[in-house]
Formats: sequence, C-alpha cells, structure tokens
Amino acid sequence: MEAPLKTIAVLTSGGDAPGMNAAIRAVVRAGIDKGYRVVGIKRGYSGLLEEDFVEMTSKSVSDIIQKGGTILYTARCEEFMTKEGQDLGAQICKKNKFDAVVVIGGDGSFKGALELARRGVGVVGIPGTIDLDIACSEYTIGFDTAVNTAMEAIDKVRDTSASHERCNIIEVMGRSAGHIALWCAIATGAEDVLVPERYDYDESRIIEQIINKRKIGKKHHVIINAEGIGHSQSMAKRIETATGVETRATLLGYVQRGGSPTCRDRLYASAMGTKAVDLIEEGKIGTVVAVHDGKYVSFPIEEALSMQKDIDEYLFDMSRRLSRVVK
Repeated sequence: MEAPLKTIAVLTSGGDAPGMNAAIRAVVRAGIDKGYRVVGIKRGYSGLLEEDFVEMTSKSVSDIIQKGGTILYTARCEEFMTKEGQDLGAQICKKNKFDAVVVIGGDGSFKGALELARRGVGVVGIPGTIDLDIACSEYTIGFDTAVNTAMEAIDKVRDTSASHERCNIIEVMGRSAGHIALWCAIATGAEDVLVPERYDYDESRIIEQIINKRKIGKKHHVIINAEGIGHSQSMAKRIETATGVETRATLLGYVQRGGSPTCRDRLYASAMGTKAVDLIEEGKIGTVVAVHDGKYVSFPIEEALSMQKDIDEYLFDMSRRLSRVVK
C-alpha cells in the first residue's frame, strides 16, 4: 500500500501584490514536482479558519503568471489575531495533515505564520508586499510593478502640472515605509520627496524651496509624499496659502497594487516560490525566504520579524542633490 502524499498548503494574506500568482504557481508546480499534494487556502487566514480549501494541480495554475492580484484571494482576519483564532488555525492545519503551510504576504502575515509555528505547524513565508518593508530581504514581490505603475502616473501628472504652472503633491503607497516614494522621486525627477524615515514636518523648508525656484524661473514643482506621512490635501492648502502658487494633491491609491506584474516580479516570485518548496523538502520550516546579497536564502521567522529596515541613505541623499536647481 502506497504511503499518502505529504501535503503543502499555500495562502496569500494581507494586501495583494503583483506577482503573488507567479509565487502560487511556483509553489504548486515545484511542490508537485517533488511529489507533494498541494492545497490552496482561499482568503488567507479567514479561509483557513473556515476550512475553505481547494485542490491545486499543475493545470489549475496555468495562465496565471501574467495576472495581477491573487487567484486565492486575500483578506485581513481579526479572529486570527486572537489566541483562540490562532489555536483553531493550528488545530485545522493538523487535522488536515498539512506538512507545511506557505504564507505569501507581508510582516502582518508573517506574524500569523509565527503563531502557527509556535503551535507546531510547519510554515515557510514568502515576502509579498509592494512596500519593500520586509527587513530580512532585499526584495519583496510586487515592489517593481508598483513603482513602475506609480512612475508612469507621476509622469502624466507632471505634464499637467507644468501646463498649469502648479505645485503638485502626489501621494504614493508604502504604509510606514518610504521606499516607493523615494524610488519614484528619483525616477521622475521630482523636486522633493517626503518619507516617514526622514521627514521632520518642517513645511517652511518646502515653502522656501518653492518660492526660491520660482524666482529663478522654475514654473512647476512636484512633491512625492509617502503614505506614512499622508495629509496631502491639507498640506496642499497650506502650501498654496503660503506661496500663492496653485497647489493640487493627487492620491494614486490602489492602482499601485494592481496590474500585470513586471518581468522582475514574475522572476523573483517564481524563484521564491520554488525556494519555499526546497526549504520544506530540506526540513527548514519556520523560515522566511529572502533575497540577501543577490542570493535566495532563508531566515527563521522570529529573527526576520525582529529586524529593522531603513531607507537607503545614499539614495535619499542623491535625491536631494539631483533635485537642486540653480540659476
């Protein structure tokens, strides 16, 4: 009598990110290639508690690598933030004989994975978030697509900003991290960038810069503002009052989380999904897949969550230097 196949479950949790489908595809196909049965959990930890599972096959993940979002859907689950919910989740994993659960998401999703690990469930995390804020990894799935989407939108806003000789504050996503804002500011030639990691809430500096640039003939001004600072609408009103320059605020919003993933996101997602299965095969569970020094490695989940990540100081300094305009 043949021994039953070992089972890998896979879920996506928290905010969706372009490339999640590529990661799901890689987990499913790499898992099947290694002789595992693969089960999809719908809507993240909510679906786990509801036992909303679907059998995954190589065919079921055909033609999804180019799609944004996640075919397994995603949700935030308040019940799973409680001890009772975490206990129930672990019991369900054991009842269904999941040898490992692959969690694709950000730090909130990994905190949930850590609680499952503490209750004896084998877990492996894959960093899927547009915010690039997972400290253990140089890259997170979805970031490249998000910054390219934002960059294209900012380029278009700059066109109309220049036509009307306005100041435009463009708010990008990123939660409490400023990576998207910084990259977009450099890539679009923005006159200023505000990131939570460095912002001193001194609007007088911004106002003085706008006035000085007007004096030397600079007719429009683009400020990239990170979500972690926010308040773009009220900031625009204060700047207009202080400078006399018509000022508009644009919030790019969820458009940054959608769309077909770039080549880079598809490649990283595929590699990370395959690496997750390799870690399971090697018995290295309770870990997070990471890119470190250009290589695919792993860190214990608890260690990964304890790490802190700052913005790149050189890039931040460079953005300031390159935004200076002198007569």
